[in-house]
Amino acid sequence: MKALVVDLDRCNGCFNCQLACKDEHCDNDWSPYALPQPTTGQFWCKVEQKERGRVPVVRVAYTPTFCGMCDDAACMKAAEGGAVYRREDGVVIIDPAKAQGQRQIAEACPLGMVYWNEALDVPQKCTGCTHLMDNGWSEPRCVDVCATGALRYGDLEDFADELDAASVAEELEGAGSHVYYLNRPKRWIAGTVANRGENEVVIGARVGIFDDDGSCVASLETDEFGDFQYDECGKRHYRVRIEADGFAPIELEADCTHADVVLDDVLVDQPR
Repeated sequence: MKALVVDLDRCNGCFNCQLACKDEHCDNDWSPYALPQPTTGQFWCKVEQKERGRVPVVRVAYTPTFCGMCDDAACMKAAEGGAVYRREDGVVIIDPAKAQGQRQIAEACPLGMVYWNEALDVPQKCTGCTHLMDNGWSEPRCVDVCATGALRYGDLEDFADELDAASVAEELEGAGSHVYYLNRPKRWIAGTVANRGENEVVIGARVGIFDDDGSCVASLETDEFGDFQYDECGKRHYRVRIEADGFAPIELEADCTHADVVLDDVLVDQPR
């Protein structure tokens, strides 16, 4: 059984994998694995780009997405006449001849990684570059061109030690996806501490991040720009306590249940 491991810490958004997929499959008929991929409208390998936070603290997260080759594949359940099948290596293939006219195969995928080709009247998706693998290649084109080592492909058992720390796409939880993600970024809390009276940043202010039960999960200090950032937040509420010598302490709420939190400039006052 094959697996694709994606290390998001290593992905820098170069889009090489997405481009290589297009290069390999557009205008190329790799029957019986797949008919040509259109130049537009389909991304069998797709790098999703998401802006996180808000000005002045903004990051961009990149997530390469693929067909999961799921154990409990929705496309296989929707197919008629054996139009979708699983190979011995675990790769799920849509037979381009048997799948003619079966739009429901494309509509069944929870990730939207099975596309409908209106011109050819056929559903299409990633083939794992089986036309190459069956001719001596050890990895698909997307993995071959990855310059940072963010993508790795191989036997599932070879990655066993890493998969305890891995996850699959939330939409494929329980489906048995064979695309595993390492180092998914957690949510974060960021802010800048400034002296209200002097309009100057406060360097070395002590920042405590507290859980709902009052336990301290992190202790930070503001840097030379008065900034702080905690990158290990879960999807829940936190309280932020800021203390600095000569200033009155302040407490703020930080709700990370839906998104990263960028606090407005935190203004501290000198006690009267």
